[in-house]
Amino acid sequence: MDWQRNLLIAGIIAVLAILFVRWNEFKDDRSSLQESFVKEAVVVPDAAVAPEASGDTTEAIPDPSTATDANEPITGTSSSSRLISVVTDVLEVTIDTYGGDIVRIGLPEHLSALSEKSDPFILLNRTSSQTYIAQSGLVGANGTDTREGRPLFHADATDYHLEHGSDLLEVDLKLTQGDVSIIKRFSFRRGDYLMGVDYLIDNKGPDTWSASLFGQIQRNTFLPDVKKGMGMQPYVGAALTTPEENYKKVKFSDLDEKPFRIEKMGGWVSMVQHYFISAWVPDQQLLNKFNLRKLGNRDLYVLGFTSPVLQVPAGEIGKTGASFYAGPKDQYRLEKISPYLDLTVDYGWLWWVAKPIFYTLTLIHDLVGNWGWSIILLTILIKALFFKLSATSYRSMAKMRKLQPEMARLKDLYGDDRQKLSQEMMNFYKKEKVNPMGGCLPMLIQMPVFIALYWVLFESVELRHAPWILWIKDLSVQDPYFVLPVLNGISMFLSTLLQPVPPDPTQAKVMKIMPVAFSFLFAFFPAGLVIYWTVNSVLSILQQWIITRRIEAGSG
Repeated sequence: MDWQRNLLIAGIIAVLAILFVRWNEFKDDRSSLQESFVKEAVVVPDAAVAPEASGDTTEAIPDPSTATDANEPITGTSSSSRLISVVTDVLEVTIDTYGGDIVRIGLPEHLSALSEKSDPFILLNRTSSQTYIAQSGLVGANGTDTREGRPLFHADATDYHLEHGSDLLEVDLKLTQGDVSIIKRFSFRRGDYLMGVDYLIDNKGPDTWSASLFGQIQRNTFLPDVKKGMGMQPYVGAALTTPEENYKKVKFSDLDEKPFRIEKMGGWVSMVQHYFISAWVPDQQLLNKFNLRKLGNRDLYVLGFTSPVLQVPAGEIGKTGASFYAGPKDQYRLEKISPYLDLTVDYGWLWWVAKPIFYTLTLIHDLVGNWGWSIILLTILIKALFFKLSATSYRSMAKMRKLQPEMARLKDLYGDDRQKLSQEMMNFYKKEKVNPMGGCLPMLIQMPVFIALYWVLFESVELRHAPWILWIKDLSVQDPYFVLPVLNGISMFLSTLLQPVPPDPTQAKVMKIMPVAFSFLFAFFPAGLVIYWTVNSVLSILQQWIITRRIEAGSG
């Protein structure tokens, strides 16, 4: 039955390969690139290019660029006076009054590096090398954003702070359009990464005013917080919900080939990266048009929506708006904002297993207050859940270990006749009531849970910069002293001593090498994942040792 052992080894190697590739997909570099990105100044271009020529409002959305000084909206306006600073307890936002765009967002609750002197993590930014901004405006018959340019708003101040004891901060940008007064209002709430962006239209003119609201995210492919190394990089790209798919990724490479357009009641469009997300969420009661595209031959991509036309009769006041989220991928908060937005916390096809695991993990954390101990307790809980199934597997392996001398004897007798050897082995298994696959199948049944937990630990922003004990200051990065990988390797080695020795010398050598290979691989894994794997291995050894002792003593 060598093919069974080969199949098991092949499976282990395949899992190793998958884990290695996946780790490279999510391996972050939180050092020099992010630090330089944080300190790089916000660029204030002289103007912005007007909308593209098209009768479709989803196409008629302004594009940023570095046009000339001749544009009327900003003549005589200094660049520095255009920027407004807004600070809340969880957001540091910079708004450009030219267009009312959000050109920089810092997250003071999520630092760029694990250091007391570290700056806030910068999610959105407009610098000489990076374009990642959120725009919104009005297009159409009376739109403020036209082919000739974008509006220059006026604000009463350049600095706004959410005062202590206040839960709401409103920042009004004002604009006069003939007989129509327009206020672009940004609403910020304490402890929330979701902001409201509303347009208040006071039509004092004789005619009906009409325009459509648009919102869009613009980003180039520059990745300031990711190290470009071996293997695939973290997924950075668009995601949205469509009538056909609750969660659909649209890669930059997809937009290089052709635009992506849909219509959907409500909906949302987002820019996703590891741990963080920005997303426009338009009015959920309206049929909105979503348009994702690349801007010409430039390294710039637009993910946006356009809402239906708003009409404000003469002498009346109208309102239109949307919400913009910029912050961590908190799946419970995202779930409340819009249907399926929480799926941007991407657990893959095992999300139906991963979500209950994460829910349980958070419940444990609420009790113990430490994510490291929460992982350990969750591992114990999962191990207890599969206790009987694991026992079946270990009992089968223990019986195989006990029968090895007889199996070796049969191999010596019939080693030259493989057909006869196979027949005698099957008769022997039948006589001893042993299933050679009994040790594999129970483990395979548990694999979806193990893989789902793997994704939970990788995707959970809660583990970013979360300490455990002593030298483990961040569960989302590797153990700096490699203590956990070594302990895991030792536990794996002890586990191999309790398993049947493969009859084939090559297979035996492979099994001996595996603990070393895993230790080396796990040296680059997040500490949180290695904690889970090590604790699971130790619990497995205890269970396997007890069962093996009983079987060998004839009482199992």
